Formats: sequence, C-alpha cells, structure tokens
Amino acid sequence: MGALATTALISTFAQAQAQPAIKIGINAPIQVQAGRDIRDGAQLAVDEINAKGGVLGRQLSMVVADETEDPEKGISAIKKLTADEKVDVLIGGYTSGVTLAQLPHITRAKTIALTVGAASPAITAKVKQNYDANKYIFRTGVLNSLHLANGLLGYMTGFLHGELGMKKFAIVGESAKWVQDLLPYLKKSAQDKGLDIVMAETFDTGTTNFSPLLSKVKNSGAEYMVVILSHASSDILAKQWYDARVPVPYGGIDVKSQDTDFFERVGGKSISEVAFNFIVRAPLSERTLPFFEAFEKRYKREPVYTGSGAYDSVYAYADAVTRAGKADTDAVIKALETIDMPMTTGRMQLDESHDLKAGAGLVNLLFVQWQEGGKRVIVWPKEARTGDYVKPQWMK
Repeated sequence: MGALATTALISTFAQAQAQPAIKIGINAPIQVQAGRDIRDGAQLAVDEINAKGGVLGRQLSMVVADETEDPEKGISAIKKLTADEKVDVLIGGYTSGVTLAQLPHITRAKTIALTVGAASPAITAKVKQNYDANKYIFRTGVLNSLHLANGLLGYMTGFLHGELGMKKFAIVGESAKWVQDLLPYLKKSAQDKGLDIVMAETFDTGTTNFSPLLSKVKNSGAEYMVVILSHASSDILAKQWYDARVPVPYGGIDVKSQDTDFFERVGGKSISEVAFNFIVRAPLSERTLPFFEAFEKRYKREPVYTGSGAYDSVYAYADAVTRAGKADTDAVIKALETIDMPMTTGRMQLDESHDLKAGAGLVNLLFVQWQEGGKRVIVWPKEARTGDYVKPQWMK
C-alpha cells in the first residue's frame, strides 16, 4: 500500500512538472530605474512563488520586452510578448502615452494586462464604456491621476496649509497626458478649498533650463511650489533650485526623485524636497518590510514604487489563477475583479473600472522628504509620519 501511494505521488508530481509554465510578459522601459524595478520586482515574486510550488502545480516563467518610453517601440514590445511569446499575462507599463498606444493591441490579443506605472484615467476608462472589448485592462500597481490629485490636494490642505499655515501656491507640471488630466482638477479643487493658486502652468519635458520658471515662481509670491513631473529632468530642477537658493520650498509628484540614488545623484541638492511615494521602509502592511528586505538582499538597492507594484501584480495574478482554478483568461478576469489581498503598499481591491482603490486601509499616497545625509522621512499623512518637516537651509 505504501509503495502504491509513493508511486501515485511520484506520478502526480511528474504530471505537474510536465505542465507548461504560466508565462508572464514584462513590458517596461529598462533604461530607467522605474523600468528596471518593474522587471526585478516581478522576477522576485516569480522566484518566491516557484519556490513554494508554483500556481496550481505549474511554474511561472517570465520574458521581458523593453518598451522604452516611445509609443512605437511600446507597441512593438506588446506584439512581441503577445504574438511571438504568447504570454498569459502582461505586467508593466510606465508611461501613460505609451500604455494608451498599446491598449488596442492588448485588447485585440485578448491578453490580461496589469498596469503598474501609468496613471492616466483614460487607460481604464474604456472598461466601463465597453466591458467585453476592454475587460483585459487592469491598473494594479499605481493609483490613477485623479487619486494622485486628491492625495496631493490632501497634502496641500491638510499639511502645507493646515499645519504649516501656507496659503499661496504655484503649481508647475510637465506637458504630458497624465498631467493634463491632473493639473486642471487639482487647481480647481485647491481653489474650492480656499487656497490661492497664484500660478499654474506646464513646461516641456525636455527643459534643461528651469531658471525662467523658478524666477516666475519666486516673483509670483508663492509660499510653496507644487511640482508634477515624471519624465522631465528632476535632477536639473533640483540642482538649479538649490544653486539659485530659491526662497520657495517645493515638492509634490516627482517620480525620478523617488530613485534611491537621487539624493546622491544631485549632490544633496534635493534637500528638503518632498516627493510623493507609495512605498518606503515603513510597516504599511505585513508585506512591506519583508519585500524591502528581499529586494535589497538580491539587488543591493531599495525599490521604487514600480518594483513593488510589479511584485504585487505577480502575486495578484497568481491569487486570481488559484481562486479561478485555472489560467483561463475569462475566469482569471472574474477572479481579479473580486481580489482582496494585502500588498506591499496597503491592500488591493479594484473598482468597476478595474482601477486600484484608494483610501483608509487600502492604498494611500505618502509624502516623503529628503533630509540631511539622504535620509527620507514621511511627513504626511500624519498617521504614517516618521519625522518632522524641515525648511530649506537658506530659509531657516
């Protein structure tokens, strides 16, 4: 009887091993840290899941296509992954313009796509408009622009105004699709809250001389410069702001200033800047610190939000396949729609547009300040605060 049981067990194991791997396609701009972290965060999750036996007895495999930050190359990356590699799911996407260009090709291929970086609401808007055609699209690793605007509004009203007493603001953002969605809403909402928006304008993503813009901000009478940028040069902005000793502190949504080497890269000139983040070394959920430790141990650097988003998305897909009992696309879509699981940045639940939900107990924006020596301190929201806000050295 023991021999028969052993034989049956070996046969079952052999059958599981013989099953083809579930293939994950990673589309990311590998030339920037946000893209490399998508790849590396996903690989970390794949290896952890495989070490525990995989999903329904099947191993996960991963193939990467560099979408750069160019729509045409992004489309080529999607075609490679869906047509040539025949992946079961896509995880990635950093730039809204690239992701929007990819959508028709993703839906035509009928491949589930979990977006972890692109923030434009237009990406998931079509899910409600035409569910059958667009049900494959999900945003699982980042909040959309309107959530970002509300988080930024909370920082302005609750912290900058409510705690520091500031009332006059200049809002400056790069000329990109996601900012075009966000800036008008933020400006109107801030004015409705009684804040004085003395300046609101965009600049070209290729700007290398911010002196005219910084002079305009200085002369506007603003007490704080709210920035909204992802693709423009955060490095140049920080250096020119610091060198000019602009008497206006700044912060907001500055994606490249989230890079773990940013403070060192700009020679410490980002000191006092506050940048939104989704993940820092803090107990945001039971998964946050273990993820940080595992990522740092393997890659010798701290992750940015796209790394945690990709990591969480691999786990979300694995969870959905497990609950569906199979990797069938329609079954997995239905399982994803009801997902409720801890993630590195809080808790994952999705709304009817397949968008990551924000709010208490879910995912929230953190506003993190660069301080002396490259230390990062959460200053808002209050319940997550890990240190006190400091002014620029020349304003003390």
